[in-house]
Amino acid sequence: MSDAENPILLLVDDEPAQRRLNIAMANRAGWRTVCANSAEDALAMLGTREGMRLSAVVIDDWTQGLEATALVREIHERRPQLPVLVLTANSSAAQAVEAMRAGAHDFLIKPIAPDSFLAALQSVLRHPSSAGELRPLTEKIRAPLGFDEIVGSSPTFRAALAIAAKAARARVPILIEGESGVGKEVIAHAIHTTSPRARAAMVTVNCGAIPANLVESDLFGHERGAFTGAFERHVGKFMSANGGTIFLDEISELPLDAQVKLLRVLQDGEIQPVGARLPSQVDVRVIAATNKRLIDEVEAGRFREDLYYRLNVVQLTIPPLRERVGDIPALARHLLDRIAAQPGLHSLGITNEALSLLGRHDWPGNVRQLHNTLFRAAVLCEGDALTVADFPQLSGQLQADIGPRASKGMTPIVRSAQENGIGVTLYETNGHLRSLSDIEADVIRLAIGHYRGRMTEVARRLGIGRSTLYRKLAELGIDTAA
Repeated sequence: MSDAENPILLLVDDEPAQRRLNIAMANRAGWRTVCANSAEDALAMLGTREGMRLSAVVIDDWTQGLEATALVREIHERRPQLPVLVLTANSSAAQAVEAMRAGAHDFLIKPIAPDSFLAALQSVLRHPSSAGELRPLTEKIRAPLGFDEIVGSSPTFRAALAIAAKAARARVPILIEGESGVGKEVIAHAIHTTSPRARAAMVTVNCGAIPANLVESDLFGHERGAFTGAFERHVGKFMSANGGTIFLDEISELPLDAQVKLLRVLQDGEIQPVGARLPSQVDVRVIAATNKRLIDEVEAGRFREDLYYRLNVVQLTIPPLRERVGDIPALARHLLDRIAAQPGLHSLGITNEALSLLGRHDWPGNVRQLHNTLFRAAVLCEGDALTVADFPQLSGQLQADIGPRASKGMTPIVRSAQENGIGVTLYETNGHLRSLSDIEADVIRLAIGHYRGRMTEVARRLGIGRSTLYRKLAELGIDTAA
């Protein structure tokens, strides 16, 4: 791609160090960056030949004397199709609502990891006229849930939750696998809050967002003078989590030399800060998560086999949202209730037609994408309920979303079952009926999940006695926590 073909980013920022960092991150994604020190310079830039070719604007709202929301509104009025991203150190939902209503495409929280910044820019290139996902903001403002608050009744999802709930009471490490956005961190929080360690801290670490040369210092700490720039002693994440839980997200991105030290923690309960003479004992429960199949990383030589088996004492695989479409209506209502608790927003219903539209989308970003889509729709909605009109991007993408699903060799009846959100699958992918015992087991799991484990209610709704229910649980090998 020639320089002239590169997408152009206008960066409004008067702080040299932050500006260099943002330019470097944008360059990595193939963007060419032009800069403005003030709102006046930014608006003037819009009228230039280069300004007419802009693909996005990033506004750092710490720029001195800058009213970020006013600048967003002015740019949106002049160039309504030009995406504007606001970069801020303030995670206030009220500020996000204000910026979005002014026309902001996305709202990014500093310090922002390079992958999050690049994902926001990639979103602009994929859907230049559509609304962004507000991913960093919505991840910061949601509160942890307990197992009884996690919404989902599909058999595979409830089975994963049952394993998680049982493992929460033990000290063993847990490995959570699943696509980005399926809720791995939500489940990790639920494990921590229902464990004996709930009163201590849960420390979250994104292994993919730490520079390789700082991983050991960040995780295990360092002593003063251990290396150039180590002016003070630093307590690492493991020591901060002592007595509690550490959640290592994107564990597959951990460098091999740091993997050796993590193995020592799991084996001996010891950490050795950089520059320290002696190791220190820590009592930390490790929950790791990855959006890759970690065994594939082991086979490729990118992840230590001995560490894999130490982490994989209990493994959870969280199914993607497209495999539990029947959960979408309950999830949407649950997420709207949580969104309504944010400043500047109010309770909203959602029409059946809108739910049907949500159910026909593939949700490549899973529950996170659904959450962010609902968040944006709620911010911009002027009525009392979300309708199809509040999701214009989904309506436009629907045909493209259904296309890949139709090409996977499924028979029409199987595809119809998945697209209409039936909670229990009746057919194999080849079109043949599943066995009666498998279907019965799924129905019972679904009922247990739906009625939150209240077995008397489960038996009553299924039209059988409690003794019959427990006999079937034993025969079918179903855990009552499912």
